[in-house]
Amino acid sequence: MGALDDKLKAMGCTLPPVFKFPSPNRTGCVVVGSIIFVSGHGRDLTGPGVKGHGKLGRDLTIEEGYATARAVGLSIMSSLKAELGDLDRVKRVIRLYGMVNVAPGFDRMPQVIDGASDFFYELFGPQFGKHARTAVGLAELPHGIPVEINGEFELKG
Repeated sequence: MGALDDKLKAMGCTLPPVFKFPSPNRTGCVVVGSIIFVSGHGRDLTGPGVKGHGKLGRDLTIEEGYATARAVGLSIMSSLKAELGDLDRVKRVIRLYGMVNVAPGFDRMPQVIDGASDFFYELFGPQFGKHARTAVGLAELPHGIPVEINGEFELKG
């Protein structure tokens, strides 16, 4: 186990099973040079306060959305480990793009996606966990999931 595995354990986190994409035309991660691009994650999540379906502002509270976004971050880490073999190959978080399934009038998407941002900031620390980010609200997400996040990470040289 590496340093990031140890940090996850110290944070009380266990990596979930890697999400299996339903079609062979896509994958969880693609490495291009020193950047790893991570596909949208958000299905098959578990954990305290995590909700697998619904809209923020109608079916989920901000706190439940936050917990769900944090679980998405952990799911992303599972895909990174499966692709790279060793999480310590990841140097930093570059960018997250967070999508929130919202009821009409809900505008607190940044507070929901903070669940993932705070998770990565805690895991990688302030120097390598701070990242660029977008948080948008959408009328629908696939399979009725409340949160989907994709992103880019820098790999160590």
